[in-house]
Formats: sequence, structure tokens, C-alpha cells
Amino acid sequence: MQLENPGQILAEILNGHVVNESRDWLEEKIKLIVSNQSAKDLYLTYSLIPSKIDLVANLNLSPSNSDLEKYLVVQSANSHQIARIYLLSRVLEANKTFFTSKVAKIIEVADTSEMETFLKFLIVLPNAEDFKASAVEALRTNISTVFNAIAYNNPYPSLFFDDHQWNQMYLKTAFMQGDLGAISDIDKRANEDLARIISDYAHERWAAGREIDPDFWRPIPKFIGSSLLKDMERLLGSENPFENRAGALCCYYSENPAAKELLRGQEKLLQQIEDKELSWETLKEA
Repeated sequence: MQLENPGQILAEILNGHVVNESRDWLEEKIKLIVSNQSAKDLYLTYSLIPSKIDLVANLNLSPSNSDLEKYLVVQSANSHQIARIYLLSRVLEANKTFFTSKVAKIIEVADTSEMETFLKFLIVLPNAEDFKASAVEALRTNISTVFNAIAYNNPYPSLFFDDHQWNQMYLKTAFMQGDLGAISDIDKRANEDLARIISDYAHERWAAGREIDPDFWRPIPKFIGSSLLKDMERLLGSENPFENRAGALCCYYSENPAAKELLRGQEKLLQQIEDKELSWETLKEA
């Protein structure tokens, strides 16, 4: 996901939704922060934005105009969030060397809503990869909305997390009974270690008589071996139709001939997949 001219686009959005007085206040603060190289004023301004700028929740954005606007629509961005990320973008563009470490520390001084904004829109910042440590640190939080800000509909983890970090995020989403379907690029970031862990976790859940979110199996098709074949047999033979669907999708997209063979006798599910009626996106539809 490459974002071109994010500062300019954010400025144009603010111009269309924020009154002149509020915009002038923000621009003046940015000038002072940059000229004084003041981390204190940066944090204070970031925090004060909701008290200085009117909240506009339903922004008039056209998702066809740019990747940035598409992303803002996906994240239901409001005027406070856009003003905050605009502030961070501007100071980084002005002095990346000085402000990168200061911006990274926002997660240490911010309240919950401020952290959510920072994490949701990391990808918009000019030197996004430099904030990876802050994004990884967010995985440790017990605040679901903060965790979801980095995990849900966010391309940042897929672009910059290593396998261990990405797996940690995926598994914690499952442990928190979160929406696995909201994680970006699951198929792209699937890996053998994660497939093994998914199988081990499933066995623990089954042994305890507990159910498993059928979406949990999505990363495993490329890595189906003898152990996972047994898991697929169990899914396909389950009394839960959603587990049947998950098993069928895993086998269909596997490159293992033995997994394909398990689809014999599953003509209805196979036909639904081939007709695009059944996919990971429609798995839980009635």
C-alpha cells in the first residue's frame, strides 16, 4: 500500500470539513512545534485537537480518488483523527531526524482514543516502518479497542511485521475471540509455524470440549501435511456446518493431493466454492 502525497490530501480534507479558525490554530501550532523542536508542544497539540476542532464523523470522502481516501473510509475516519495524523505527518516531513523518536513515544503518553488513532493510521505517516516497535508494543495491550486498531483492517502488520510478530497478532485475536476476518492479508502472511500452532491449539480446544472459530483455519491450506489432514477429516465430518465449510475451503486451496481427495463426497460444498458462493468472506453467512 503506497500512499502518495498524504499530507496534501489530508490538508484538502481538513479544508473541506474544518472551519478556518480551527485550521489556522492547527497550522500555527505546527509551525511553532517545528521551529522550536518541541516534543512537549507536539504531545499537547495532539491531545488538544478534540477541544479545538469540531467533530465531523461523516466526512464527505470519495474512496475512488486515492488509496489514502479508500483507507480513511475503511477506518471510518473522523475530523479529529485526520487532524491528528495530519499533525504527525507535517512535523515528520519538516524534520524526520528529530521528530521520529518523539512521534514513536506518543503511544507512551497518549490516552486510549489517542493511541487508537496513532495505530490505525501509522501507514499514513511518511516513514511508517520507523514506528514498528510501537506497533508491536501495542500487541501487548489488554484494551481491545487499542489492539483492534493495529489488528483490524490495517495493512501495517502485513507490510512490516515479521512472521513471529504477525503470528502473535493473529493468535491473540483468536484468544480474545476477535474478528479474524477483519485481519488484512491472512493468505499472504500464512506460514508453516502458524499452521502448526493452529493445529495444536485446535487439539487443546477439542480436548476441552470447546468450539473453534472456523475462520481460524484460513492460514493453513498451503501447509497441510499428515497431521493437518486428520484435522481436515474432523472438520469435514463435524456436525457443525461452518466447520464443514472451513474444512472444504482448506482442502480446496491446498496443493496436497490427499487434501483434494478428502473433498470426494463433498460435492455440494465443492460446487459452492467453484461457483464463488462459498469463500472465506462468506463462510459464516447463513
